[in-house]
Amino acid sequence: MQHTTEMATAPAQPVPFRQPEARQGELQIFERVTSALLSTLDRPHTDTSVIEALNDNRRLWQALESDVSSEHNLLPDELKAKIISVALWVERHSQLASTGKARLEALISVNQAIMKGLAA
Repeated sequence: MQHTTEMATAPAQPVPFRQPEARQGELQIFERVTSALLSTLDRPHTDTSVIEALNDNRRLWQALESDVSSEHNLLPDELKAKIISVALWVERHSQLASTGKARLEALISVNQAIMKGLAA
């Protein structure tokens, strides 16, 4: 009985940092979203698959922006600012692409650059 009480009051051990798993998960999401964008390159901006791919990409970048804006995010402030800046650009470019005034290739290129960084 005493052993159980000691274990219950012992300080908790720190949870190991799981960055590799998080990076892998982020990479998989970027791969899925970017693949959807790539699959719509030959379709008009009004096609449902284009709209869905753009919306998925927007949600991804909105989630990233929200995450790095959190006070609990431990990334360096300079990197957070860069991610927020790219997220804002993605939103503007996606709006233009959804009206046929911009092409998807630039969004794809940005995502592929992020994927390379996550895979490194």
